[in-house]
Amino acid sequence: MRTFNIHAAKTHLSRLVDEAAAGQPFVIAKAGKPMAQVVPIRTKKSKAKKRIGFMKGIFTVPDDIKTPFAAEIEEMFYGDK
Repeated sequence: MRTFNIHAAKTHLSRLVDEAAAGQPFVIAKAGKPMAQVVPIRTKKSKAKKRIGFMKGIFTVPDDIKTPFAAEIEEMFYGDK
């Protein structure tokens, strides 16, 4: 982990905080002695609950969904037979 003395940390604080937030924590030292560690805050992102089937009846899926272009795809892989 990278260590910066207080003067360097104050001089480059904005850049260092951005880097810490991006996952690169660092230590601030005073007279060579580690005093504080700066790490990103892990926030719990709210995920929208997935509602299975909420668009049921709006779209129709054909029974042969896997077969369109099957001949063309087979020809791409295996060539002319």
